[in-house]
Amino acid sequence: MRIRTSVALAALLTAGLTPLALPVPASAAPAEYADDFNGDGYRDLVTGAPSATVGGTAHAGAVVVDYGSASGISASRRTVLTQNTSGVPGTAEKGDEFGVALASGDLNNDGYADLVVGAAGEDVGSDVDGGTAVIVWGGKNGLSGGRAVPDSAPTAHDAFGTSLAVGDLNGDGKADLAAGSNGKDIWVHQGGFTKTSGAASKYKITAPINTGGDRGARSLASGDVNGDGADDLTVTGVYADEHTAYDGTLVYLGSHSGLIYQGVLKEFSVRATIGDINGDGYADIVTSDFWGDSIDSLGGSISTHLGSPTGIGVEPAQTIDQDTPGVPGADESSDYFGWAISLGDINGDGYADAAVSADYETIGSADLTGSVTLLRGSPAGLSTSSTQSFSQDTVGVPGAAEDNDHFGSSVSLTDLNGDGHADLSIGADGENSADGALWSLRGATSGITTPSAVSFGPSAVGVSTSGYPHFGWQMLG
Repeated sequence: MRIRTSVALAALLTAGLTPLALPVPASAAPAEYADDFNGDGYRDLVTGAPSATVGGTAHAGAVVVDYGSASGISASRRTVLTQNTSGVPGTAEKGDEFGVALASGDLNNDGYADLVVGAAGEDVGSDVDGGTAVIVWGGKNGLSGGRAVPDSAPTAHDAFGTSLAVGDLNGDGKADLAAGSNGKDIWVHQGGFTKTSGAASKYKITAPINTGGDRGARSLASGDVNGDGADDLTVTGVYADEHTAYDGTLVYLGSHSGLIYQGVLKEFSVRATIGDINGDGYADIVTSDFWGDSIDSLGGSISTHLGSPTGIGVEPAQTIDQDTPGVPGADESSDYFGWAISLGDINGDGYADAAVSADYETIGSADLTGSVTLLRGSPAGLSTSSTQSFSQDTVGVPGAAEDNDHFGSSVSLTDLNGDGHADLSIGADGENSADGALWSLRGATSGITTPSAVSFGPSAVGVSTSGYPHFGWQMLG
């Protein structure tokens, strides 16, 4: 048990003894939240603008961190990170796309969450578009300084850092970092990070996925689906075996000896996220097929797979699209329902709820303007009763639905004001001719509310609007 220094000294003085020098802990306790970068007890919001112009250089990329507080987030309490920021490795160059992928966790166990940023277009020496990942360290004053995560197999692939996930994948109490590329290899950098030497060790898993172009590990996510104390990893890409190839999600179970392949979720899926939607203590996986197809869904769908002591259910427990009873809208071609998904407990009932975007949804006469649907978690999984839907035509949501807004290009369910209710943050990377913008709506027992809605664009947070920054293209959470 940790004894507070002040209590120990008071006891010694009361007894008339000379205080002894007390040992200094080797490290602080890990951060309570994986996204509290300044340790103030409030979770923070991270938004990527990978096409932002930096120092006159187009498509270099920028990341904005808005710090949470009792009043939520604001444009004024923020840190803007680029590869021209002092202490951040690298230099802002054309096509780097710094901010194309985001992950966070307390990598060096100092009590402050750290941010990992992917720059998949980074040229590494003579390796054009080789890609990189950068750790930016948390601290009492927020994020500052950083360390590059080197690609261990630069000749095997490009676009290293195109997907990222942080989790304790071997159950040793230390956060690990998984990084993907457009190749088959996912490199796991094991916990025990230091600011001077990086990861304690690293190893790779080779996934059965197609490679090249925008293929490879498109997305990574972590969470404990079997309740054994080690986080598990999903890898979403074009699964390939000797018979066929299709978009799918691979599941690797964490263990003390490393990641162990469990199997593939065989419905078509291009994204996945992890959280406990039925409140049984086992994390569940929600996948999305936002492309849709002519057989099952025209405009996209999501599927849930339930966790258990033996791992994840390979067959979907449910599949939901906009023709499912209770879901607002209609299943229409190219809505992209499931483009972005986030899980978090909005109403504080112990079940993770789902925010699902359809960022090409038509609202009235506005094409490709976008919407976000909220589905409640329940003992049976995601419920389609008491759903909510938001667009820029929703009363209380700032702005107006316009062509090509892409409202829902990113979503995050994160409690930004510490009231025990996840707040809904939404990116729209096409807003104002691809300047982009974000919105933050408050969570409550009744669901998401709009009276205290906050919205701002890139210029309000110090990101250049030159070119097409696409602020809100990516969001952590």
